[in-house]
Amino acid sequence: MIAMLNFATLVISTILAAAAAVALNSMLLKAMFVLMRPATAQRVAAPTRLASGTAQLARAYASHR
Repeated sequence: MIAMLNFATLVISTILAAAAAVALNSMLLKAMFVLMRPATAQRVAAPTRLASGTAQLARAYASHR
């Protein structure tokens, strides 16, 4: 009877450990997929105001020479 109780305890603890390992593995796998997304996934297009502003400055300084 005691041997059966020991075996049942071993089986239950093994099942719980396996479930915890699967849950942890799934959580870490999802985190790795989030971390490995390309850097361009959330990149916003650069504003073009800098280029036009630079052109305006070049025209302004070119007229003084």
